[in-house]
Amino acid sequence: MPERVLQRFNHDRSAKKFDKSSSPKRSSSAAFSSGKRRKGNEETVTAANVISSVENTLESSKARPLRSSSPAAGRGAKRDEVPAVSQKSVKTPQWTTIRSPQTSLLNAGLSNGDHRSMKMQPQKSEFSQHPGNLKEKAKALRAVRETLPIWSHAHEICHGLREKDILLLVGETGSGKSTQVPQFLINEPWCQPKPTKLAGDGSGKRTTVGGCIAITEPRRVAAITLARRVAEEMGTPLGSSSPASKVGYSVRFDTSTSAGTRIKFLTEGMLLQELLRDPWLLQYSAVIVDEVHERGVNVDLVMGFLRNTVFGDKTGRGGIPLKVAVMSATADMEGLLNFFEQGYGVMRSNGITRSMSPPSDEFSEWSGISSSDDGKEDGEHILAKTLKGQRDTISSPKLESLTKRAVNGTRSLKSLKADAQEDLSDVAQTAPVHTCYIEGRQYPVQILYSPEPVQDFVDASLRTIFQIHYKEPLPGDILVFLTGQETVESLERLVHEYALGMGHDVPKLLVLPLFAALPQTAQQRVFQPTPYKTRKVILATNIAETSVTVSGVRFVIDCGKSKIKQFRTRLGLDSLLVKPISKSAAIQRKGRAGREAAGQCYRLYTEQDYLALQASNTPEILRCDLSQAILTMKARGVEDILDFPFLDHPPREALEKALMQLFRLGALTESGKISDVGLQIAKLPLSASLGRVLLAAADPDMDCLLEAIDIISCLSVENIFLNLTSEEKKEEAEAARRSLFQREGDHLTLLVTVQAYAAERSDRKAWSEKHFVSHRAMQAVMDVRKQLRAQCHHLRVGISNPEDSPPTMTSERAIAILKCFLKGFATNTARLCPDGSYKTIAGNQTVAIHPSSGLFGKKVEAIMYNEFVFTNRSYARGVSAVQMDWIARVLGI
Repeated sequence: MPERVLQRFNHDRSAKKFDKSSSPKRSSSAAFSSGKRRKGNEETVTAANVISSVENTLESSKARPLRSSSPAAGRGAKRDEVPAVSQKSVKTPQWTTIRSPQTSLLNAGLSNGDHRSMKMQPQKSEFSQHPGNLKEKAKALRAVRETLPIWSHAHEICHGLREKDILLLVGETGSGKSTQVPQFLINEPWCQPKPTKLAGDGSGKRTTVGGCIAITEPRRVAAITLARRVAEEMGTPLGSSSPASKVGYSVRFDTSTSAGTRIKFLTEGMLLQELLRDPWLLQYSAVIVDEVHERGVNVDLVMGFLRNTVFGDKTGRGGIPLKVAVMSATADMEGLLNFFEQGYGVMRSNGITRSMSPPSDEFSEWSGISSSDDGKEDGEHILAKTLKGQRDTISSPKLESLTKRAVNGTRSLKSLKADAQEDLSDVAQTAPVHTCYIEGRQYPVQILYSPEPVQDFVDASLRTIFQIHYKEPLPGDILVFLTGQETVESLERLVHEYALGMGHDVPKLLVLPLFAALPQTAQQRVFQPTPYKTRKVILATNIAETSVTVSGVRFVIDCGKSKIKQFRTRLGLDSLLVKPISKSAAIQRKGRAGREAAGQCYRLYTEQDYLALQASNTPEILRCDLSQAILTMKARGVEDILDFPFLDHPPREALEKALMQLFRLGALTESGKISDVGLQIAKLPLSASLGRVLLAAADPDMDCLLEAIDIISCLSVENIFLNLTSEEKKEEAEAARRSLFQREGDHLTLLVTVQAYAAERSDRKAWSEKHFVSHRAMQAVMDVRKQLRAQCHHLRVGISNPEDSPPTMTSERAIAILKCFLKGFATNTARLCPDGSYKTIAGNQTVAIHPSSGLFGKKVEAIMYNEFVFTNRSYARGVSAVQMDWIARVLGI
């Protein structure tokens, strides 16, 4: 009997383990750690060693196609059974297998109930050959839309927002909420443009209010992808491509809308920018907040501002209400409901409690049968069950009275139910929020745990990718979750190296990265159809957890970690840390494999490690630097920060630190009011620190705005220098970049690189290859550079002509540039100690210069850095040499 890779599904629900007698005796950690060679302190996997490690364990056994675990696994299109990709099968580590039943919102909490997976599905129809025939394509897509679970709820959703101003929608994975809800609402009478006269407008002119729907997304790739899909379904051009376009999007450094745009997808940060220009959001009839469960700091601010707008004085909108829909699959909807009810003035102190849990069969009906002799205990139990199932608003006195009568047996259960329903009906007429629950569509996913902790998840991912590729038939793409750009690029390189050694009879591998700093064109490649006889391997960060869904994915490899920002208030340090994910994130990652068919999820951690994970992600507002958030609030006119309606109130100490930081930047006055400098910073699509740098550079005494824009453009994209591993390549790159490196440090090195790239007129791609610079990243830099120049020109910040070229670099200009950056990063500085180490000015923490820096191994009086990163030690990244007296002058010490 050949040794098996994994144990197939059985129809029972018990957890399965592989037969140890037929499984390889090597542990996963041993198998994963083989084939390595050490260089310095780093472990490197070579293609030759991987080939040897994997192919030495191959045996002649034809792989079987994945079969669903139960008769109910289909619930949709059947998976095509294609012959196995190879006559070889891989001996793999002894994985622990857990069967995952078909999941629902209650038992799995899977997120992203959108039909985003349909975006780039290959459609072999006449319309794909004629993309200009938009109406015909939309007609063909309507049949797909009608199969979505949300389609049958269209009337309920529309009716809910006709009657109420707020809709809380729980949509399970696959329900199609993100693409369909705005299309349901766009033709509603209240969603049409309405002429009105605004209060306080002495001109007497009538203004048009509404007519457009805004849908916020946590990430730019989701906003762009969804906008394209909705434009296809509506049969309209996208964005600025045509004046007839009805669908557009707006993300940082990229806006594509037209005068006729009716549906606009945008990131939460862009909506906050619009709130600064238009506090009443006069352009919109409705705002839909999607993926609220991600709980980024921006979504918390958006929710607070929207609550004030909906329940505040509507004279600023001419009396026309703003409708708000909040959508998610895993959020604490009871907390959100209470949040909005408090804004309406209906507090818990008045006895109002609600829940968005869908009523179950067990609790939603009265049985009318008593199992006890006197019926008292059962009456109370049944009433509690009913109220738990209904969970609508009931006043405390009424609830106490009903419970007392049920316990005392003075009223029949039928009569008590009638009273409860009457009270529910009365409150429903006055409650400000309508709730809606929609089931999703999720296929079973088989979970495989590593029996032992994996030390090197990049190596483990590499081996698992090829285990799947050799063993599993097509179709079936692979989605790998990694921690950041460095690990994505490292694994991408290793997969390419090993793929060169595959036989001609083995299907090809198409490896595609996906992370936030990637340019839009590169991100969109992930959604294109997989070529024939090819398996797509997407290497992604947590950006792919919920914000996007890639069509064709059947296999997920989860490293169990992600990078998060953690602001340490006491030290004033904003650190980027690699930490274990939460259970909800692990469930979301697993769900990516079950969107279109039954799938598998390989977890590169043990089941015990999974059970030890925290239940959900900590809201970003509780762990991040609040400077940008407070600046936005101040610019919006919020004077009392403590009184702002946060979903979760941040610690007072964090608020005080942020206020002090803004005061140091000159964004706040001594009285705590926003200054003119702060108002200008708030209008820029940059962090408070980078915005302050820009304004300092625009000062006539400094006069280095164009140079500052070039550097900031590099800091806004992925690393522009290629990440090399072999010593030979590193030495070659060092020689090629010698003309670019500047002794002052990384900031001026970035500046010289941008200027040299921009001056190249013949072949910029060849220039990039010669200097080991990422041509892809430099294209993104030039786009951001152009946008920032245009915005500074629009805001009248130091640029008379956006096409101007910066003057020749001199030592005086270099000093001026570094002093401008100190204006924004004075707290991100460290001094040289007698023992040769660096200690931060704020917090007195030991920090080392990152090996990627041009100042690595050098000793200077003091350093300024962009980012504080903690891996195996504390590193400063993006480093330049500064003088202590410069720092003292900026900090006033």
